[in-house]
Amino acid sequence: MNDDVAALVPETALLAAAVVGLLAGSWLPRRRQWTVAVLAAAACLTGLAATAVTMATDREQTVFSASFAVDAATGAGRLIVLGALLLILTTSVETVRGHKRESEYYVLLLLSAAGTLAMIGASDLLTLFAGYLLASVPAYALAGFAKDAPATEAAMKYYLMGAVLGTTMLAGITLLYGAGRATVYGELHRTLATAPHAVVALGLVAVLGGLLYKIGTVPAHFWVPDVTDGTSAPVAAYVTTLPKIGGLVAVFRLVHQALPAQTVDWPLLVAVLAAAGMTLGNLAAFFQTSVKRLLAYSAISQVGYLLMAVAVATRSDFAQQALLFYLAAYALTNVAVFSVVTELPHARTLDDYRGLARRRPGLAAVLVVCLLGFVGTPPTGVFLGKLEVFTATVDGGYTWLAALAVANTVASLFYYLRWLAPLFRPVPEDLPAHTHVVLGRWSATAAYTAGTASLALGIAGGATIPLTLGPLLR
Repeated sequence: MNDDVAALVPETALLAAAVVGLLAGSWLPRRRQWTVAVLAAAACLTGLAATAVTMATDREQTVFSASFAVDAATGAGRLIVLGALLLILTTSVETVRGHKRESEYYVLLLLSAAGTLAMIGASDLLTLFAGYLLASVPAYALAGFAKDAPATEAAMKYYLMGAVLGTTMLAGITLLYGAGRATVYGELHRTLATAPHAVVALGLVAVLGGLLYKIGTVPAHFWVPDVTDGTSAPVAAYVTTLPKIGGLVAVFRLVHQALPAQTVDWPLLVAVLAAAGMTLGNLAAFFQTSVKRLLAYSAISQVGYLLMAVAVATRSDFAQQALLFYLAAYALTNVAVFSVVTELPHARTLDDYRGLARRRPGLAAVLVVCLLGFVGTPPTGVFLGKLEVFTATVDGGYTWLAALAVANTVASLFYYLRWLAPLFRPVPEDLPAHTHVVLGRWSATAAYTAGTASLALGIAGGATIPLTLGPLLR
């Protein structure tokens, strides 16, 4: 049994920072609670450094009775999650500065991110569920952090769906354990081959129910628009970014490592879910006027594209690199757009962005790069990510799914242009003077950094794609 604690430095750093931050926040005066944010940022940097060392030395291994895998997917997932969390911490500075629960806000972010990292490396069903709970429960509190009516409603919907689908996921784990007599993925891959196919199929569907809720896609997507719209922009950036990274890598690892091909036709099931997610997300976003709700439905559609790589996880050699690269590009692009929304707290509808290119050209440039990036415009990171995913999908034999994805990509240009067009219109006389007043420099810094990184990722894709390569360990 390999009990190498050093293999879990990123997760340990986040948890240690959360505990120390919670204790320190209880004693620090309100004007100095910002030190917990510095502690959280230090934990992210520590995790990034440890991950870089692990990936550079090729120390791939499974630890703690093969319940957690440290491999290429875990390394890439850690880099994406910790980098995105660092940007979200930066975006959050002005929104929670001086708040009476400022330290608790950062602690909740750290705990939920630690759960996300646990899901990324989980190679055991019980470890996966523990990560699911740790990622979910703090996020419920974050959704209701503002304690006003929209936040309370958002938190209740988020919690109720999470509780129901979490219970469903636990029931699915029970069925898979009963059928395969194990919870470790490697053992399940061997034992489920001779198990009753109906039991395996039912268990898989139940487990997928919880993971689909976590990534926010059809048919467990109903919470996404209400939670995104009801919370603050930094929290919305978090719930539409980090849980999706953990959930998608967890689904990929589960179907790739635990399910033998002859038990159930899971690739077709995931392909249908991908098609439904991208189509419904696009259709629902067409006539949205709220920027947050538009971004919520955009997130649902983006997950549909990402699930395409999961559908061909065992059918294409390009699936893993396509998924991980697209996740990195999506995380940077999504955080950049939400950082702009955070920087303009009074601009809540598409019309409120009229004339932004003249008044705030830097923020308008970030929106142009990122919204066109969501469509898949070169040379952005999402363009290269979509190209990788579409290639892997065709290589895996789902040409019809790739064709549908291309059609959805073209259709999505409509609602992104509905947001972009007002940027370059003249500023109307009846627009309130405070509409384009900025919040501060921190969220703007996060927007510029994430937007530039999204563009650079597309240009330097050849140098970053190798980071996503490597076998998944059982």
